[in-house]
Amino acid sequence: MARKSFNKIRTAAGIASIVVLSATGIAGASDYFGDVSPDNEFAIAINWAKDHGVMNGTSATTFEPDQPVTRAQLAQVMYNLSKQGMFNTPTPSPAVPPSQNNVSISTISGFQTSLFAQGPTSKTGPDDITALNSHLFVPYQNGVGAKGEASKSGATQSTIVEYDNSGNQINSWDITGKVDGIAADPSNNRILATVNEDANSSMYIIQPDAPQSQQVQQLTYSAPLAHGGGTDAITVQNGNIYVSASAPSADANGNFTNAALYQVQIQGSSATLKSVMMGNATAMDVKTNKQVTLNLSDPDSNASVPAASPQFAGNLMLDSQGDSQLVFVQNPGASNQALQSLQLGTQVDDVTWSTSTKGTLYVVDSGDNKIYAITGNFTPGTAFAACPSDSGVAGFVGTVDLSSGVIHPFAIGLKSPKGLLFVPGN
Repeated sequence: MARKSFNKIRTAAGIASIVVLSATGIAGASDYFGDVSPDNEFAIAINWAKDHGVMNGTSATTFEPDQPVTRAQLAQVMYNLSKQGMFNTPTPSPAVPPSQNNVSISTISGFQTSLFAQGPTSKTGPDDITALNSHLFVPYQNGVGAKGEASKSGATQSTIVEYDNSGNQINSWDITGKVDGIAADPSNNRILATVNEDANSSMYIIQPDAPQSQQVQQLTYSAPLAHGGGTDAITVQNGNIYVSASAPSADANGNFTNAALYQVQIQGSSATLKSVMMGNATAMDVKTNKQVTLNLSDPDSNASVPAASPQFAGNLMLDSQGDSQLVFVQNPGASNQALQSLQLGTQVDDVTWSTSTKGTLYVVDSGDNKIYAITGNFTPGTAFAACPSDSGVAGFVGTVDLSSGVIHPFAIGLKSPKGLLFVPGN
């Protein structure tokens, strides 16, 4: 999905907040480092990391919490955590041939990872994922640029691949442009996709069951995009279609005051976009319970929050990736629309929720050109986030605490996870 904004987790304290706070037993840890003040919000987490061999200081008495963290250092943190027994070794699933279970992904205890599908030969850069009629649909971007520019090899088309529930490819469509958002519209038995998230954007409809010559239809936007960029992720909620207003242009003061989220009306071969939420809208900050003015520089993925979620059920979620921020929209587009914002500890590319105890969490690993399936006993309403390596962290999937914004590692060993999809079991 994302337009890349290379904000790193700038301090080791930030690493501790994302990785360490998921552990138990941190209260009462002793102080070690003279340059970590007692009122530092991550002091307890840093001390826990030292106690448990997860992180060391730069000397016996210094931690240098304001120094940047390299990817190598974060990888070492993940490795140290794995030695503490936080992660388990993947267990082969009997439903997948043993040759497909040779994966290096580790999850927390109680879950198993298997390879669902390897990207087709000559197709690269899988990104988003959706499901329709028990089949999965994944776009491969093939190196096409964010404005539709040709790849280094000359490719100008993305490929959307349809998989059955065993990971077998049963159909594919070549779509001009870089497909960055994809969603199922089950009421109309169709797939919706957007291309070119930075500029020169448009939408496509794919009807898998139509005659071959009628399966793909391109939609043009009825007017230039008010926010100045392109379009990205799509959500169909209560019969309405919403799309993220990606790569917005800033005003003269560097603020993002135009649309961050659109509602889409399709008529014939045209799509009309209506602004639903502005980049500088007012929202209630989840942590402080105070009104804040947003400044969304990177609207990216979006999702419908299911009824099982302990918070924000029924809302529409917008992920502003470069801002490390989730915005929850209640009654989108209505006169009583209300917003809440949650600041995260790092950037995330996609968010999905488990909706049943049994099911499968599908993870699109763009960096490895693979799709993984994670199974186990899920807690309904758990929010999962894909944290890609292009955000300055070692790629992992985590669970999101919707009250604090802390992301707890759930699966590590991924190269650059992007799209997520939870499919409930029968």
